[in-house]
Amino acid sequence: MPRFAARAHSLFGEILDWVLAPLLLLWPISLALTWLVAQELAARPFDRALAHNAQVLAQFIDAAPGRPLRFSLPQPVGELLRSDDGDLVYYQVLDDAGQLISGEARLPPPPQAGATTPSAQPRLRDAEFLGLPMRMAWLHVATGAGRHALVQVAEARDKRRVLAAEIIKGVMLPQLIILPLALLLVWLALTRGIRPLTHLQARIRQRRPDDLSPLDTLAVPQEVTPLVLAVNGLLARLDSSIQTQKRFLADAAHQLKTPLAGLQMQAELALREGASERDLKTSLEQIGLASARATHTVQQLLALARAESGLGIMARQPVDLAQLARDAVQDAVPTALERHIDLGYDGPDAGDKRLLRHGNPVLLKEMLRNLVDNAMRYAPAAHPEGGARVTVRVHVAGGITISVSDNGPGIPEKERPLVLQPFYRSSDTAAEGTGLGLPIVQEIARQHGATLTISDADPSATPPGACFAIQFQ
Repeated sequence: MPRFAARAHSLFGEILDWVLAPLLLLWPISLALTWLVAQELAARPFDRALAHNAQVLAQFIDAAPGRPLRFSLPQPVGELLRSDDGDLVYYQVLDDAGQLISGEARLPPPPQAGATTPSAQPRLRDAEFLGLPMRMAWLHVATGAGRHALVQVAEARDKRRVLAAEIIKGVMLPQLIILPLALLLVWLALTRGIRPLTHLQARIRQRRPDDLSPLDTLAVPQEVTPLVLAVNGLLARLDSSIQTQKRFLADAAHQLKTPLAGLQMQAELALREGASERDLKTSLEQIGLASARATHTVQQLLALARAESGLGIMARQPVDLAQLARDAVQDAVPTALERHIDLGYDGPDAGDKRLLRHGNPVLLKEMLRNLVDNAMRYAPAAHPEGGARVTVRVHVAGGITISVSDNGPGIPEKERPLVLQPFYRSSDTAAEGTGLGLPIVQEIARQHGATLTISDADPSATPPGACFAIQFQ
């Protein structure tokens, strides 16, 4: 017994978890990616403006021949460098000797400060100035006569972070509204999606206990159809089992009625007044015969019920069919000697691996016992003065065939399908029986994947006898 009982889980809750978990996981990832994209988007216009400012400042360098480089920045242009009063923008102009012409002298030099190759487009880099993160644009400007100047413009990165934060806010706020709305829509969709299961549950609950008809597969979603088909299969097997039990009870009552009535009649005859000792002995003999018939009938009914219900089929194991056939012959030897029947076995010895098949040994032995018993009952009817013969053969060729043949009256071809039905007995035979042996054999063979065939043992002989062959694949 398990220490902890398994708890039932909700399919609705499990699907909801699998839907919500990715959403809740992807949301912070989406925010992180949006932050990176927002920073890139916010940097582009500022970088373009910074590069443009460097180009504008380069235009105000005065490079008159014979004079040092000079830089004159008009007041309106200087104001354009700052977009607002709180904006931190610094510039620097150096001549080809590295001397400051104008601007902030403390700005850090570019990585290639010694390079004198002029460039048409400003280059950008990140740096620190006065303990603040800065974004810098720098440009080498050719001024004529082989001279050049370095122009640098630095801008604090605060505005970029502010713009990126504004972009994030613009994205987050709609997501904060859309996410709960998406969760609500998922909830409603799941509720609507499992509604057919609720209707299926209601239909099953409203069924009567004796209603084992199949469920309608058209009224359920395709994903649930295999489950409904499995339930229908279970209902069919349950109905078959119930019908088998009902048939067994009806057959048992019918078959036991005659011997029990005979027992009662013989008991009343034995108890009547004035009964002689001979009458009493005769009544007791009849009671014994009726008891034996009733016992045989009960055994056959139980064997048929066990075969039809499939009890023991699950407990399969390797079975040596040759050994099983030899055991069935040995068990029937006392009866054969009593009835003067020539009973024999023809086949390989036990232990041959080719004769191993997975099956239930109890049911297989019951099957062979019924075949041998059936042959021993009908063979003496054709040979009342002796000469009855029963042979059990085991043959291996592509499969395993176990046959039981006799030299009895045989079975006409038109009656062969009928003798496989329970309680059918030919009116031409005088042998006693219940009519259950062959149905038991057929059911056990079917459950082991084998087939039962009936034929004449010797068509040229009179009587032809009967041969019952079981073919295992």
